[in-house]
Amino acid sequence: MAAFSERVFSGVQPTGNLHLGNYLGAITRFVALQERYDCVYCVVDMHAITVPQDPTELRRQTREVTAAFIASGIDPVRQIVFNQSQVGAHAELGWIFNCVARMGWLSRMTQFKEKAGKDRENASVGLFDYPCLMAADILAYKATHVPVGEDQKQHLELTRDIAGKFNNDFSASIASNGHGEAFFPLTEPVIGGPAARVMSLRDGTKKMSKSDPSDYSRINLTDDADAIAQKIRKAKTDAEPLPSEEAGLARRPEADNLVGIYAALAGAEKPAVLGEFGGAQFSTFKGALVDLAVEKLGPIGAEMNRLVADPGHIDRVLANGAARAAAIADRTVAEVKDILGMVRS
Repeated sequence: MAAFSERVFSGVQPTGNLHLGNYLGAITRFVALQERYDCVYCVVDMHAITVPQDPTELRRQTREVTAAFIASGIDPVRQIVFNQSQVGAHAELGWIFNCVARMGWLSRMTQFKEKAGKDRENASVGLFDYPCLMAADILAYKATHVPVGEDQKQHLELTRDIAGKFNNDFSASIASNGHGEAFFPLTEPVIGGPAARVMSLRDGTKKMSKSDPSDYSRINLTDDADAIAQKIRKAKTDAEPLPSEEAGLARRPEADNLVGIYAALAGAEKPAVLGEFGGAQFSTFKGALVDLAVEKLGPIGAEMNRLVADPGHIDRVLANGAARAAAIADRTVAEVKDILGMVRS
């Protein structure tokens, strides 16, 4: 790892309805990481088409995710922000990694089993194979760190396996082409944070999800102050007051979730929140959470709406980012071709 310049890569699928879970679990970390690393943040629209997409909605949602990045504090001038399909090196390197990865590795990916369900014969090849494209997304930039949720950790381990096998299988050619002992880094996951897993407002045992049929299960980043307030006040709770110690949240998933959300938005830890609100009824705590959520999320939603209203500006941001991304990724692919012995002009 020491031979590689530190760089962060991460991507978000443009599948609509970005919510509080996406913001606290991913985007806030993206913002924080840009203070320490060179970062590449990608709207992964090629991953989105592993399942059917409406073309108009895909285009709109790609711009909406980009707007969320910028509105949340990601700087598209200092960092690279682009959509995946504008950089052909991702698909090209993805094919090369198809020839490095093993069928057995992909067959063990639990996310494919969950998403395909019992109808695997009708799942797209892309849905089965997308961990190879994810590896290409990351390794095209020789990223050393990737912020991921627990549900993506297995895919990042596969990325490390692909990088390790490539480095091992082509070690002699890597060395003869002047790249030392390894061409690709073994990328490290960045997991955690105060609210890495935000749960549904209607069921504290289920992850907050854009696919939940109830809009009251989540706070969307584009919700206005009234919607945020209404959803928090209607959030499921239990009859007991808040405990004064974190241990008191055990077996109280809804209470634990709301305290975790407050802590993350306030930049605090759960014990500090309970130290302030321990013994209070949920009506009091929810009022404070409404005020905090509106304060933190209101400006983001307003800025997102402003940006989305100017699609030309977003498209220019994406085009500029794609050109900068391609300058890195195209060089990586060219060097990979040299290592593999492919003739190129």
